[in-house]
Amino acid sequence: MSCFSHLFKRKSGAQQQDDSSSDYFTGSENITRYSYRELVRATSNFDQANKIGEGGYGPVYKGTLKDGTAIAVKVLSLHSRQEGNHRILVYNYLENNSLAHTLLGSGHSSIQFNWRTRVNICIGVAQGLAFLHDTVRPHIVHRDIKASNILLDKDLTPKISDFGLAKLLPSDVSHVSTRVAGTLGYLAPEYAIRGQVTRKADVYSYGVLLIEIVSGRCNTDTKLPYDDQILLEKTWRYYDQGNLEKIIDSSLGDDLDVDEACRFLKVGLLCTQDVTKRRPGMSAVVAMLKGEVDVCTDMISKPDVIRDFKDLTLRSRATSSTLLTSIMARSSLLSSEETTRTSITFTAISERD
Repeated sequence: MSCFSHLFKRKSGAQQQDDSSSDYFTGSENITRYSYRELVRATSNFDQANKIGEGGYGPVYKGTLKDGTAIAVKVLSLHSRQEGNHRILVYNYLENNSLAHTLLGSGHSSIQFNWRTRVNICIGVAQGLAFLHDTVRPHIVHRDIKASNILLDKDLTPKISDFGLAKLLPSDVSHVSTRVAGTLGYLAPEYAIRGQVTRKADVYSYGVLLIEIVSGRCNTDTKLPYDDQILLEKTWRYYDQGNLEKIIDSSLGDDLDVDEACRFLKVGLLCTQDVTKRRPGMSAVVAMLKGEVDVCTDMISKPDVIRDFKDLTLRSRATSSTLLTSIMARSSLLSSEETTRTSITFTAISERD
């Protein structure tokens, strides 16, 4: 099973009192807390010589704990908009980099991604997401599931990384409205267009990732002919034609189970359904991948895809216009039914943060 990366809170010297957020998560008994002093020592006071990368929300440093354990330490910047004191994310240091670099990257990789290895990675990531969605309280929506955020340890066990965009989803709400962030190609259309975050947005992203792993190809490749640029569209086309096996990575060797690979691709298509209610939960995805339950092929329909930023902009404007028209129509109806009510005019509609 893949585990999500550890979350730790940075405290200033004058704020060593109990952190109420330490009890905010349940179902996460394996989380270890480190003091800020330990992380300073591990990274030699965040020495630039130990800096191994920088994402959108802060730099990442390699560090070594007192027991010799190698770690990666991400210091979230103020722009990350995390609540409370500054936050630090601590990960296991994983020497085999990410799926984007090793499996899907154009560079040379000595790692052999045979079929059994890919099966373990697919199931491991699914189990990690199921843990975030169903076990942790409050639930966590990652919001940026993609190949570059799946790291591999020395045994090629996958780890979900980079929780800089993650959102908490209390059990009493169906979705959280927020500004859209993530990676085009993995973004669920309803989230990209309307800014509504649910666990099903992660499911969509996972479906794209699953198809990438089975095919050995990136979801978006603008160097290809137009009809072949979006892997998800091509996968649907082959499925509709009854030729789904053509999507499977041709470099896979003798251990390839074609039927199992096609089942994985069907699960990927299920996860990317246009209608969110048709997408399975991640626990159900795990069961389907393991062959414990059948894949509901009757539920598979053509996935919705946002091809590029132009497509996203046009569809977002169309949705906003439709929403405004609908609200004004309802307001007009209410005014005509009860003459004592004043008419309402909407000058602007903005998404809730």
